Amino acid sequence: MNYKDMTSIKTDIVAIDLAQKSGPYEWWRHTIGHGGINSKPLPERVIQGSRAFKPRLLRTFIQEFFNVYPEHGRFDWSKLDPYMDALHQTGANVVAAITIKPPVLYPEINHSIWRPNNIEEWQQVIYELVNRYSVEKQIVTYWEIGNETDIGEHGGSPYLIQDVVDYMEFYRFTIEPIRKAFPSAKIGGPAIANFKDKLLFDFIDECHRTQTQLDFISWHLYDDDPERHKSNVISAKRHLAQFGDNQPEMLVTEWSKSFDRVSYEELAHQPRRAAATAASIMAMMEAGLDWSFYYHVWDQSFNPKEFEAFYKELPIMIEHWNEGPHRFGLFGVEGEVRPQYFVYTMLSQMDGEQIKAESTNLDLRVNAVTRDDQTAVLISNFNVIQSADTIAITKFQNLTAGPKQLQIYRIDNHRSWSTENLELVPVESRDVDLIDHYPFRLQTLCPADSVTLIILKNL
Repeated sequence: MNYKDMTSIKTDIVAIDLAQKSGPYEWWRHTIGHGGINSKPLPERVIQGSRAFKPRLLRTFIQEFFNVYPEHGRFDWSKLDPYMDALHQTGANVVAAITIKPPVLYPEINHSIWRPNNIEEWQQVIYELVNRYSVEKQIVTYWEIGNETDIGEHGGSPYLIQDVVDYMEFYRFTIEPIRKAFPSAKIGGPAIANFKDKLLFDFIDECHRTQTQLDFISWHLYDDDPERHKSNVISAKRHLAQFGDNQPEMLVTEWSKSFDRVSYEELAHQPRRAAATAASIMAMMEAGLDWSFYYHVWDQSFNPKEFEAFYKELPIMIEHWNEGPHRFGLFGVEGEVRPQYFVYTMLSQMDGEQIKAESTNLDLRVNAVTRDDQTAVLISNFNVIQSADTIAITKFQNLTAGPKQLQIYRIDNHRSWSTENLELVPVESRDVDLIDHYPFRLQTLCPADSVTLIILKNL
């Protein structure tokens, strides 16, 4: 937009009241995921960039290309160890989806074959896998059974299990060795691609009916619409009510924006992606989701040779990650930072108690927090169809009096950040002095498809 001409921009009211608190703002429940495309460990730049916002959990899926069980009775951790270690170096524990398919147990490459030729040997493999990464290395705390089994290879993993009876059998004989190796493991699934698929709710019902361990349910969604993310959470919560006070957690173990019909590098750097990300996180928080895992932290290229021993539909993966890559990553293939990375650095400034925040414009999603030393307001200006520029007149009620430093950060087309240091640069910074019993008003430009962070820090 042309910032020189402000006469035609509309204004909207954002109301913040520090006296109305609603408990801790647990933004950290919305974290990152990675994996499934190749076996390369996270590079140091991505590790350090992720550590900056202190993720508590990180989700990955353990693919067959790590080749942990190359032949009967022999384990090889040489590929998977550095991969898992790099994930753990972000500071996060790991949610690991089991998608391995050792050829000695699955000699035919066919995603519809889900039962191994030797269940006892499969269980020994799972026992050793869990012992390695939950006991010896203490990296994985959640184990997810499968990945997008409702669509099989089209979801990037070699299992197609569409019937709940089949999935329950696979689930039961897989979780048995997990529990044996690591009794405190959190276990769940089905990491479904289509939330409305019958398998998800049938699985929940069957676990409840048979009293099968279910610590969490999981699903995926790639959609720009924050309301879709929110409605899925509400529907899942309603269905889990049958568990009473012992409801399983809800994990969206993969989510991102909608798939683009075209793909070119400039799209990956548009702030609209960041605005959609922030809006969706706020929507999922409002609905009460336990954890979400943005997919993904680092873009990668696809290596067909790593897949050919267990995967048939190689052209699908080539199309998705080499020919027209989705460019979802917080970091690009070469480590270039993307705008949506800074959504998470903004969220990391939102520690404190959540306070009342309202907007007269539904496109302006607003969250606000306060703590002893500062108050922070996060605003996403996003509309699924077309966003519009606005000036937010933010009114603060019940701020403490005295001198404060005002800083405003924004994710927009002006790219006000350091690509080298991975830090936002304030678009405005000044001192203000407040008096008792007098609301503080602030005018902030919120361009279409932008994310704004306002911080008032006590001096």
